[in-house]
Amino acid sequence: MREKILEMGKRAREASQAMSTAGGAVKREALEAMASALELQRGSIEAANRRDVEEAERKGMARAKVDRLIVSPKVLKEMIEGLREVSRLPDPVGEVTRMWTRPNGLRVGKMRIPLGVIGIVYESRPNVTVDAAALCIMAGNAVILRGGSEAFHSNSRLAAILRESLRQTGLPEDTVQFIDTTDRQAVLDLLGLEEYVDVMIPRGGEELIRFVVQNARMPVLKHYKGVCHVYVDAGADIEKARKICLNAKVQRPATCNAMETLLVHGDIARSFLPLMAEDFRKSGVELRGCEKTRELVAGCAPATEEDWGAEYLELVLAVRVVADMEEAVRHIAKYGSQHTEAIVTENFERAHRFVRQVQSSLVLVNASTRFNDGFQLGLGAEIGISTSKLHAFGPMGVEELTTTKFFALGDGQVRN
Repeated sequence: MREKILEMGKRAREASQAMSTAGGAVKREALEAMASALELQRGSIEAANRRDVEEAERKGMARAKVDRLIVSPKVLKEMIEGLREVSRLPDPVGEVTRMWTRPNGLRVGKMRIPLGVIGIVYESRPNVTVDAAALCIMAGNAVILRGGSEAFHSNSRLAAILRESLRQTGLPEDTVQFIDTTDRQAVLDLLGLEEYVDVMIPRGGEELIRFVVQNARMPVLKHYKGVCHVYVDAGADIEKARKICLNAKVQRPATCNAMETLLVHGDIARSFLPLMAEDFRKSGVELRGCEKTRELVAGCAPATEEDWGAEYLELVLAVRVVADMEEAVRHIAKYGSQHTEAIVTENFERAHRFVRQVQSSLVLVNASTRFNDGFQLGLGAEIGISTSKLHAFGPMGVEELTTTKFFALGDGQVRN
């Protein structure tokens, strides 16, 4: 197995060298070819995905995990739109981001370049195969993909389509490689390829991400979990707050950007929480609240200390009444995961302070936490969300898959 993975690493390095000088036009042509191929191969993709879903259901996989596995017509459409959206983005490679002149006349600049070879280990969602490939191609990188065994047939089919599109447009097909085995040893072998893989990006549950961090010999861009909060401020528009909170929790509860804790200012709690609790009850949400919350919401279970730091990924929500925004910010700093936080307020000064004080990868004002997503934020797609701050913080799009190098233009200068 190690020899096979080693050979993939070598081929990826070769492909990355070719991709680093590929022009924007040919990269866009490849992405458009991929989008068209996915449309034409819709039937074979659906057939491969059915095999994965049927096998997952046969094994008794949890419903939330099966849902993440399904390539529905909507999901496939989003993959195709994502490819085309990325193809319309500016080509970042070669962009000069800054330039200045030294007293001796030496002109110094910074130029954007690809990271090189990116390894991605991920679970469940087959759309990661397409999103990751699109972003890596546009950023001039090569990528080695290792999806979860539960989506093996879907990922294999998608990767084959992407590779064929690369070949047809004259780019190295090894720009995108898929590890076609479910053997866990393949992951360990990939994590040891520091000579050929520049960055590792894990996507999935906390257990997978910690495994990658503990075993990788190269830098890792990651987030462990998404403990996301919505804080409803004093004087907030109650109808606006109800709409935002319901969407943040209910629209897709198994995602890392779903709200896990609701914080409510004490001055608005009596008028807001009973109405909000009824909205949640109708959507099947189990509430676990602090003592003040339980006084206002009948049937609310008591929240424990563990609830404040929990990433439920299901229809369970922790609720806490706070004295003011400062207490909400302190709660987020103590229990949050630097992923996504939102404030619902009509007060501009407090909104500005919340954005400045809360140290998360996306801080929203009067909008759902579900917007922390590369496609929703206009990145075309995302390869993941980083809370590690080095070298990216938040959704990682094309620009986040590049770095910068220095260059200098002289006219015979020598150092004294």
